[in-house]
Amino acid sequence: MTQSPDTPPARQIYTVSALNRAARGLLEGGLPLVWLEGEISNLARPVSGHLYFSLKDAAAQVRCALFRNRAALLRFQPGNGMQVLVRARVSLYEPRGDFQLQIEHMEDAGHGALQRAFEALKQKLAAEGLFDAAHKQPLPPTPRRIGVITSPSGAAIHDILNTIRRRYPIAHVILYPVPVQGDAAAEKIVAMLHTASVRAECDVLIVARGGGSLEDLWAFNKESVARAIFNCTLPVISGIGHEIDFTIADFVADARAETPTGAAERATPDAGAWRRAFAESGARLAQTLLRLLATRQARLDWCGERLDQLHPSRLLRDRAQRLDELEARLGNATRLLVQRRGRHLGELVARMQPCNPAHRLPVLAGRLRELRQQLGFAARTRIGRLDVRLGLAARALHAVSPLATLSRGYAIVSSADGDVVTSTAQLHENQALRVRLHSGSLGVRVTELDQGEEG
Repeated sequence: MTQSPDTPPARQIYTVSALNRAARGLLEGGLPLVWLEGEISNLARPVSGHLYFSLKDAAAQVRCALFRNRAALLRFQPGNGMQVLVRARVSLYEPRGDFQLQIEHMEDAGHGALQRAFEALKQKLAAEGLFDAAHKQPLPPTPRRIGVITSPSGAAIHDILNTIRRRYPIAHVILYPVPVQGDAAAEKIVAMLHTASVRAECDVLIVARGGGSLEDLWAFNKESVARAIFNCTLPVISGIGHEIDFTIADFVADARAETPTGAAERATPDAGAWRRAFAESGARLAQTLLRLLATRQARLDWCGERLDQLHPSRLLRDRAQRLDELEARLGNATRLLVQRRGRHLGELVARMQPCNPAHRLPVLAGRLRELRQQLGFAARTRIGRLDVRLGLAARALHAVSPLATLSRGYAIVSSADGDVVTSTAQLHENQALRVRLHSGSLGVRVTELDQGEEG
């Protein structure tokens, strides 16, 4: 049976629940996650842990629900009148038919502006290549001096010093004090980075501060700080905030650590690990040497066995017993010969005893003393006579000695060849001569020759 065209269509009747359910499905399926910014009002905190509030602007408002599992992730405490930025799913609360937003994420609107600025600067510097690994400087394995750019009164410097003292106490730490929070912090950090780079007195540089909010860490998200780190000639390690905190300085730095303590650990080798590595290396070396010695000992033993088989000592051992027998016989024969010669010697001594010269020794000793006295007297007499003759000869020799003549004012003239000059015929003008005096000598030249009579 067909329906007449003039017959009105059958009505589809919804229940209120069905209508709200259908409207909710349309809203949640038709609209994606949206970002909204507005002011919190009518904030309610029931014991369930959920948060209910209105989000409004100057012309309208909308109900919002932030469930407990999402509220636990908030990094700030929301309150009435606070400007926030939310990511939400459009929905409808079926029991009351209220149009509402289910909040997935919420952040302070000021924080959101900073986050957007952070992302914009991050993309800009990444596009310029400031984050590229090709520009990262390697960290020195054993730095002698470590520079630290941080607040001198913060906890970060104490953590860094304690870590370096524990891990690598021989390193010297140079502190470049700066404020790490506030409007002037970025400018001071840039100036200290430039100072450390110009002085070049460190092997590695740590830029650090403790944890805090995004606003507290904002000095390290400034473009000027990022470019100063990039242009620094020293390797730079960033240790800013906690593990979950990231700053622009972390991306530009040559190495990033989660905390100031981590930065000190990245900058220094672990002395304890070195000691353990040395101990392990020493143990391996000892084992290697023991194995080598065992191998060489086995080789030596084998060579010794081979040498023993081929060595003439085998023949010597074969003849050893015969040698022992001959040695025993020789010993017996020697003792018998000595005994016979001893008896013969005793007989000779007995026969020679009456002729022993020992009886004449006292007489001969007295005679020897007399002869010695006579010899001494004769020697002294002879020496005295010779001494007198020597004195006479010395005086005679001195009388005819040229040296005596020189002492009376005379001189000996000789040529350069050492020939004694006795006549002017041997000389010519401007000739060099040597004149020997009684004490010393002198050099002269001939300026005039007198051909007088020789005599």
